[in-house]
This record gives sequence, C-alpha cells and structure tokens, in this order.
Amino acid sequence: MAIIAVMQIRKPFACTSIIWLASLAPTAAAAIVPSPESHFGHPIGVDRKLLDWDKVVSYFQLLAKSSDRIRVNRYGATAENRPLILATIAEPETLRKLDRYREIQRRLADPRRTSPSEAEALFKDGKNVVLITCSIHATEVASTHSAVEFAYRLITEKNPRFDAILHNTIFLLVPSINPDGVDIVTRWYRRTLGTKWEGTSPPELYQKYVGHDNNRDWYIFSQPETRATIRELHNVWHPEIVYDVHQQGVGGSRIFIPPWLDPIEPNIDPIIAQEMNMMGTSMASDLTAAGKTGVAIHAAYDFWTPSRHYQAFHGGLRILTESASARLASPITIKPDDLDTTALGYNPRERSWNYLEPWKGGTWHLRDIIDYQEMAFESLLYNAAIHREDMLRAFYKVGQHQVARNAPWGAVISKNQRDPGATRKLMSTLEFGQVEFVLDADGNYVIPFQQPYSGYAKALLERQQYPMDLLYPGGPPKRPYDVTAHTLPLLFGVDVKFVDQAPKGLTEESRMLMRFKFRPAQMYKGSDTDGWMAANDAWSKGQPVWRNNAGDFALTNQGSGWREVRRPRIGVYKSFNANMDEGWTRWLLEEFGFGFSSLRNADIQAGALRTKFDTIVFADEPSRVIENGHAAGSMPPEFTGGLGEKGAEALREFTAAAGTLVFLNRASAYAIDHLGVKAKNVLANVAPKDFYCPGSLLNVRLDMNSPLTRGLPADIAIWDEGSPAWETTETSVAKFVDKNLLASGWLLGENRIAGKTALIDAKSGSGRIILFGMRPQYRAQSYLTFKLFFNALTN
Repeated sequence: MAIIAVMQIRKPFACTSIIWLASLAPTAAAAIVPSPESHFGHPIGVDRKLLDWDKVVSYFQLLAKSSDRIRVNRYGATAENRPLILATIAEPETLRKLDRYREIQRRLADPRRTSPSEAEALFKDGKNVVLITCSIHATEVASTHSAVEFAYRLITEKNPRFDAILHNTIFLLVPSINPDGVDIVTRWYRRTLGTKWEGTSPPELYQKYVGHDNNRDWYIFSQPETRATIRELHNVWHPEIVYDVHQQGVGGSRIFIPPWLDPIEPNIDPIIAQEMNMMGTSMASDLTAAGKTGVAIHAAYDFWTPSRHYQAFHGGLRILTESASARLASPITIKPDDLDTTALGYNPRERSWNYLEPWKGGTWHLRDIIDYQEMAFESLLYNAAIHREDMLRAFYKVGQHQVARNAPWGAVISKNQRDPGATRKLMSTLEFGQVEFVLDADGNYVIPFQQPYSGYAKALLERQQYPMDLLYPGGPPKRPYDVTAHTLPLLFGVDVKFVDQAPKGLTEESRMLMRFKFRPAQMYKGSDTDGWMAANDAWSKGQPVWRNNAGDFALTNQGSGWREVRRPRIGVYKSFNANMDEGWTRWLLEEFGFGFSSLRNADIQAGALRTKFDTIVFADEPSRVIENGHAAGSMPPEFTGGLGEKGAEALREFTAAAGTLVFLNRASAYAIDHLGVKAKNVLANVAPKDFYCPGSLLNVRLDMNSPLTRGLPADIAIWDEGSPAWETTETSVAKFVDKNLLASGWLLGENRIAGKTALIDAKSGSGRIILFGMRPQYRAQSYLTFKLFFNALTN
C-alpha cells in the first residue's frame, strides 16, 4: 500500500523530509502497466499535443502502483505550489534497499569517513546513481514527454541493455524541475493553436520570478525548485551523473552532446572532465549508429560557471544535451540555407570532426526530438551501467583529490565585517552547498579546503580570470555561453582572505560546524553609516524589528542609529516581453519586504501616477521594447505595443510631481531617449572586438556625498553585462576607476569606459530619474549593490 506522509512547512535552507506519494509493490491485480496513450488519450510525441502537469503526476503514480521497478515521491513544491516529483527506477531488490545505497553514496562522497580499504567493498556493492532532470526551461517541451515514455519503456520492455541499467544503476528521474512552466506553456499553446501565433512563446515568464534564468540559480539557491532539488536529491543521493535535458534553437545541430568547449572552470577535477568527454562521445556514437544525423560534440557550450554545474563541483558528471526545437509541439520545416552558420565550434551545413553527419534540413517534429532524447537517455544509462565500478572508483578518487588540497590551505572570513547580515547570508549559502566551516579562537569563520567540496568553495570565493578567447588573433571575442564572474565576496561585499596555513587557535573543539538558521533577509534603512543592513543583524543585537500599522519599517531602539522609514509606494513596469530581470526585481522586493504593484502599459498610460506611487522601476530591457513592445501582428493584439508617447508623457508628469523613476541597465536608454536625461552612452555602436564585458565584476568609485551611497564603502565592484557607460552633465554617483577596472571575469577594452559614469542621479521637474549602468539586483546575488537600489527606492 502507498505510504503517505504529512508535508512539513519549513523555511528556506531548512532540511525537509521527502513526501511519499507512491512507494509500493504492485498487487496481482495491477500487473498490467498502463501505457502513456491510455492515460493521456494520444500517443506521446504526436504533433500539436502538450501535457498537463497534473496528468504527468497521476501517470507516474499509476506506474508506481502497477510495477515493482519504480517508486514515485513528491520531494518539494514549486513557486506556485505544484508538486515536484521524483521517479526512482531500479530492480525491485535495489528499491527495497535504497537506504543502504544512499549510505554507500554518502560514504564514497567523503573519503575522510571512508578508508581506501573500506571503499573497495563499497565499489563492489554500490550502484551508479544517475539523475536525469527535464524541462527546467518550459518552452523546451520535449523532455517531459521523453521522461513519460522512457519510464514506461524501461519498466515494461525486456532487453539486455535495460536489464543492465536496472541491475547496475539507480535511476532518479525528474519529469520536470519546472512544473509551473509546463502548465504555463501548455495553456498558451492551446490558446494559440490554429492561429498565426501557434508555436510562439508565452508573453509571461515560465517560472514565477526568473523564467529562463532558473538554471542559473545553482549556487545562490534563491528559488524553491532549486532548493528542493539540491536539498532532497543532489545532497542526499550524491549522484555520479546528473544529466540536464535541454533544447536549443531550430537552425543548428539536431543535438549537442559534450565534450564541452573551452574554457572549463579550473576547479573542476580533471577526472570529471575526462569522464564527461567519455560519456558524451559514447552517447554521440550510439546516436550515430542508430542512424541519427546532425549530432554535434565539442561545440557551442563551454563549462565555466557554477551557476549551471552544481554536481560537477560535488564529485559527479554534469551532462547536458541540447536538442533542436520545433515550434513547441508544432512541426517546423528547415531548408538547408536556413541552418545557422554562426554556431560556435562547427558549421551546421558542413561536415567536420565534431559534426560528422550533417542534418540536411527537412521537417522537424516533436517526435524527432523525443526520439533523439530517449536514445541519449538509454545510451547514458547503459554506459553508466557497464562502467559501474569504474565510475564509483572515480567518484571516490575525486573526493580524495579535494580533501588533499593544500594550496591554498583555506579561506578566512573575519567576524568584523561592514555588513554582518550579508556575511551571514554568504556563509549560509555556502553551507547549503555542503561547504564546511569552523570558528577560530577569535570567532572568525574558517573554511579549510581539506574537504570534499573545496573546489566548489574556492570557485565561489576567488576572483575569476576568464581567458582572452578570440575567434582569431585580433578578431572579435568568442562568446562565452553564460557570464564569466561568480565571486561571491565581491557580490556580497564581504572581505575574504585566502591563507596558506591553518590559522592559530584552530582547536579540535572549534571544528564543530556552525549551522546558521538563516531567516529570510529583510533590510531596513539606517541614518548612520551602516545604511541598509539585514534584519538578521538587528536580531543578533537583540533589537526586535517589525512593521507598524502603516507598513512602515521600524526598529525599537532608536539609540542605535536606526530610524523609521516610510514605506515607499513602488511600481514595477511589466511589459508583455517576458523579462527575467523584471522577475528578479519582483523576487528581490518580496524577499526584502517591499510592497509593490506591477504596471502594464495601460496602467502607465492612464496617468495620475503620482497619486499612487513614489517610485517606479524599469528593469533591464532595451529602450525600443519599452517604447514599442511586440510589433502589431506578432502576438494577439492585447499583448502588442509599448508605452508609446502617451506613456512617456505620463512619466514626465510623474517626475514633475516629485516622483522618482529608476531605470536599470539597458532600460536607462529610455530615459535618455524620451525623458530628457542628458547623458551619452560611450559604448553605443562600439564593436565587440573593441569593447567586450560578457557578465563581469568591474571596479567603480562612489560619490559618498550622495544619499544613494549611504551604507556602502567608497570602492565597490558592480555587475556589468551589456551595460552602458556614460558621459554626462547630470550628477554622477558612481564612476569606473581610471585603470585596473576588472575585478573578476573578462573585460576587453577597459580604456573605453575608464573614468566614465556608471550611476546617474538626474533632476527632472520636482522629481528624479536614477539610471543604473548595471544590474544592482543581479540574479539575487549582488547583495552589496542591493543597497544602492534600496536607497534609490526610499530617498
């Protein structure tokens, strides 16, 4: 019979127990496993049919009731409270001993607790644990379908390859890490089916806050889906392999599989890199042998940022495939001349060593994507099965490499920090990623690098030096797949020092790990130099924090320098071009206790904004999108258009009546183009070969007389990604330093922006227009520059 457990409500970063939906042995009456077609009412992969998440969940529950090869459990909930489910598939005998195999994984993951002789026995007994995660990007619809069909095939078909998989692996299958998005995309697709908008992406983010950025959350852990997957799967099972299933555009290869392009993040263990090469080329070989063309390896995707590669910093392989997309579930016809010749590392129209059989064009269906993905599933799992013992040995060896690290010995984070709340958040974030830390005799935090995930800690604490990677000598830069910096101390404003030997006073007693129970941070305004600080810091000083009846921020002990600040009335512009930065902005405001209203085009065009709002925020988005939105005919009429002149006039009236407008990053161009801010972007029309900053941390100096800089040091690093730099006659609040601009990442052409302005505070009527040449709320990571943003909201 099924085991049902009561769901426990916990705060973020707290450990929660997995909730069982179905964990049972089938009865004799349930011997027939229902096919996907019998449940969904159509074969998997037919054109123009997408799935509802509740039907996916109920199908996996049916599989668990009818087969002893699968267990299904709910392991968490999404931002919109849909269930996250895990299917565990293996031989019945293996499933009966899951606790034993989890313990084997735990012991192999940490060589400090398991001697080499003890590990030998575990290599013989253990299983290769493989986690496959699907449809984190919800418009990449196929992999949830592939998960449904492949699970059915694996537990019902009898063949030697499947027998080996079931015997030698524990297969953890997540049909979607983003169930909210599954339903959002399905709902939109059905709405537009049969119209000229069939197959378009929805005019909203397909995850409540972050949309496509949800697979860039894997070291800051801001979203509930990320936290649940890390806490209940990665950190419990320690998989040898994590395979993340994606889709790419329509005009390239039919599927990408590792090996990856350079660069590979230098803290990735060479064993992991080599095994990813081995596994990827084996998968490519199997697809080619099955007659599948258009298979690319060593192309398009590098292996740099930990924001997408959690498991590779935790002893396991991170495999990615990117299959060519259709128009959601609608077929698309691609002519040979439509294939994209700008792809990195190969030409989809030509044969090369890493693209041996080009796809010649044709009609591409959802079914084609599923076929390629299921072959990749089978190949990966079969190779994991036949290399079971070798991979367990390598997994253990990676851990040995990590605990033997001694250069540097570790890192020390002083207890005396400008922002104790940000320091506490940094330590909590590292701890959630299983980084261990202790206290020295002076109460400083010490992170010894003789631990299983020292490479992960080192990667997040050190400054990145992305290699100068040009397409050819003197040519344009080779585009990184994502950003190039991930230095948490710079993002958080926390001082961290690397040390070559253990600090004095580090006793055995002090090696008991500190475990913070981190409260969701809320920040409050102070009149002294502390500026914005986390409420956690106030709590740590015994100062109760609350909001009064008007919702204003307040603190009981005025003698500490804190003062009451009236709750600002905030509007956040929300266009119909789904904007991840707008979603991150909403997340930040909610997380830190600010109330706000989302404003559509019509809300702004209606005018009288000053009667409702003190401050209106425009997240990072091109000026033309704010002005014009979707072109007429490209989407249903209610989702087209932008602010137009009527909206611009309403914003002018708002600042004339003492309102404040805040524009982030590229959105700042709208204020220059339409609202009269006197500034010139010196990077406009500059070619990438002359200036390039693809997501890096750059050094600026602040004007400490500005109210926007209250609570910050004079010299900070800001997040620069497609960002402007200005010459202006308005008030400059932040300027790039004159030399040595790069703090972390990659910067080409620093002379173009040296000494230029990165933050403008412009008067407009009786109000103000504040232009951020940065993303101060970048992906929930830039705690230091949150303060600049919050000051802009409340002054």
